[in-house]
Amino acid sequence: MTAQQRRPLPHDFHPPVASFKVVSDDLHDGATLGDALVYAQGNTSPHLRWEGFPEETRSFAVTCYDPDAPTGSGFWHWTVFDIPVTATELPTGAGTGAFAGLPEGAVHVRNDYGTKDFGGAAPPPGDDPHRYVFTVYAVDTETLGLSSDATPAYVGFNLRFHAIGRAQLIGHYAEPGAN
Repeated sequence: MTAQQRRPLPHDFHPPVASFKVVSDDLHDGATLGDALVYAQGNTSPHLRWEGFPEETRSFAVTCYDPDAPTGSGFWHWTVFDIPVTATELPTGAGTGAFAGLPEGAVHVRNDYGTKDFGGAAPPPGDDPHRYVFTVYAVDTETLGLSSDATPAYVGFNLRFHAIGRAQLIGHYAEPGAN
């Protein structure tokens, strides 16, 4: 096991919450990410569908985080929140900056590429495979009360106090080449 594989996941330090199920037509837990989910190839957010979340859920949030990025703080690829409780699925490509496929009221914040959309996998060439953690949070309030100018870390801070359930899929990706 490499040092990268031992790095914590974004919610390892959060209180335990109920788990539920998330599936995807584009991403399989533990598998290598397809070209569409890679920044320089397709840069397309995956389809996600979830079920079995707590009855008290009032909204959802979705994040994609790479804990293995060589930054000391990981890399946020996608953060969207205030997804209405009536939405239990996001289609492939919903993470575009045009908000196509996102339900009304959903809010994107800036990813670590500096854009308010999904940014695909792009580990440094030659690095060990990075983990891309796609998490769906069940939230106890209809809105987190944050603007699209919030940082992913601040959204995560708020989710720490409002998440009542969590589901995740983890994909892997490495870019061949020398370091």
